[in-house]
Amino acid sequence: MRFIQFNDKKVDSFLFMQLSDLAKTLSKEELVEVEFGYKSYYDPLDLKIILSHFWDNRQYAEKVHGLKSDVYLRSIGSKNHTDFREISSFLTFTKKTSIPSFAKQMFMIIEDLRLEELCKKERPGTKAIFSTRNNVYRKYFTDQLNVNIKSVHTDALFNSIYLLLTSTSPLEDMPIINDELNLLNPFLRNEISKAYETKSTTDVVKICKTIIEVLDEILEKDMLNIYFHLPELAYDDLDLIDMNDLKRKKKLRNDDRLDEVAKGDEDVHQDELPTWHQETSKPTKSFLQFDLEQGSQTNIVGESAREGDAGDQALGMVQGSSKKSKHNDFSKIEAMEAQTEAPEGNTDSRYGKENKFAVPVFLQSKVPSSIDYETYLANRAKISPYQKKLKQIILKTLEHKKILPRTNLQYGRLSKRLIPLFIEDNPRMFYKKDETSPEIDAVFSLLVDCSASMFDKMDQTKLGITLFHEALKSVRVPHKISGFWEDTNDATETKQPNYFYNTIGFEQSLLPQSGPEIMQLVPEEDNRDGYSIRMMTEELVKRRTEKQKFLLVFSDGEPAAFGYEQNGIVDTHEAVIEARKQGVEVLNVFLANGEIDEGQKKTIQNIYGKYSILVQDIDELPEILFPLLKKLLLKSI
Repeated sequence: MRFIQFNDKKVDSFLFMQLSDLAKTLSKEELVEVEFGYKSYYDPLDLKIILSHFWDNRQYAEKVHGLKSDVYLRSIGSKNHTDFREISSFLTFTKKTSIPSFAKQMFMIIEDLRLEELCKKERPGTKAIFSTRNNVYRKYFTDQLNVNIKSVHTDALFNSIYLLLTSTSPLEDMPIINDELNLLNPFLRNEISKAYETKSTTDVVKICKTIIEVLDEILEKDMLNIYFHLPELAYDDLDLIDMNDLKRKKKLRNDDRLDEVAKGDEDVHQDELPTWHQETSKPTKSFLQFDLEQGSQTNIVGESAREGDAGDQALGMVQGSSKKSKHNDFSKIEAMEAQTEAPEGNTDSRYGKENKFAVPVFLQSKVPSSIDYETYLANRAKISPYQKKLKQIILKTLEHKKILPRTNLQYGRLSKRLIPLFIEDNPRMFYKKDETSPEIDAVFSLLVDCSASMFDKMDQTKLGITLFHEALKSVRVPHKISGFWEDTNDATETKQPNYFYNTIGFEQSLLPQSGPEIMQLVPEEDNRDGYSIRMMTEELVKRRTEKQKFLLVFSDGEPAAFGYEQNGIVDTHEAVIEARKQGVEVLNVFLANGEIDEGQKKTIQNIYGKYSILVQDIDELPEILFPLLKKLLLKSI
């Protein structure tokens, strides 16, 4: 079946973020989220816009226009112009018919056409995009009609209705499906024509009910295919959500401010709950929140926190959990403590909204075993030529900079080149020989993907990391080597343990005996790359002694963790962008054991941009890493 492929779709992170930003801008809702799904719809309860996988296998231009048209329909249309209470009532109606799928899909095409006209009216620039959308869908439904007309009559009828609704020609006619449906053609054409006059969701529901009540007696079977999706959500719960109860939406009519500010020692009212308005002469300590349309501003900010006091009155509205009180008489109780059980995991979003329940678990390396020492010595012998060559290049560069005189100075020794004196207004003809030897002003952090898929690449990866460690140690550059993975077995919706195996820390990296600990890196389970990059970036940013900061990520594919499949690529890309904004250069070493397909290349490029090295043959890793390390070190001198 076609939709089984959806799990293997490669997410274009750049396009996804464009669509997400577009949805937030048009909907004027910062909390709205964009996701890919089987069919497109808007979820008003969770503030989600679902984009259809229908566009995945189209040409790139058609794909972009199609996805943008989904965003326009949901962020401008569905959010602002659809009456979800009418949808709730209509869903109840569909359950009483024998063709509920036909009824719901009929509603979606008429409602979407109504919303499309509203979008084009509010945003005339969307006309070209909707034109592409209609052309693609008309071609698709024409093909479907030719397939279904022979045996799947209900689907064929739906296909023909869509073509009739989107036709630009008045001569468009409905095809001959069977004798019974042919008799209904005048009725259907008349009712469908009313779709162009709809002003609200209520009008769309009336047309659909009229058509379904007639077809319910004619059609023997419901639709076989799903072309559009009307989700059965708890729309009645929208009546219970009133954001004005939680946050003021309107500004105060007056914009005056009290001259006297609250100092914290004012009287506390036990029986009165005063508000602040133009007649208030003195501010009080009471901080019960009110929905005011008029009043004066004070220094008591509604959303700020201050230390509580025994005399404070309880908040009138709070958001959280509550328990049954043991008391029956509340008249003398000023406030009661509320115990809230904190959710597991990290509930803040500083490490990305996809990782708010990720929990870091830091592990320290063990004392290396004799096998670790033997394996490491063997690896060190293999990379020794590269390490020695790199060290010589760096030392020669440092010595060259030491003896090379500084020229074009305003004072110092007079140069023998006097030509600038005659051709320049402000000649610089002096030089100095006393420049001190520069040092490598850099720090490195190496993140090693320890997911299960690394089982056939880990040995060669450790060989490449040995080259990094020995080369950096020889030129006295501090660095850290960490393996990362997520524990699949212990991961839940509210807690996802992420392990960081501190193989070699910054303090131990320059010790002569350090290195064998690298051999302790082994394949584990999943990988949450975005979260790990943010954690290591945080450590690098805290280091103030080095100017250049590098973060190298050794991985063999896409991020994969609990609830991280769809948005993992985007989250990792955002983590990379955030790191670079903080002065950390993030580079990726993509490890493969064979030919790298175009999908993999595009995915890595979407995450890291041009700062990625693709290693097709893992055995060539040391040769490939050598020029990279050379370039980074020379850049830091």
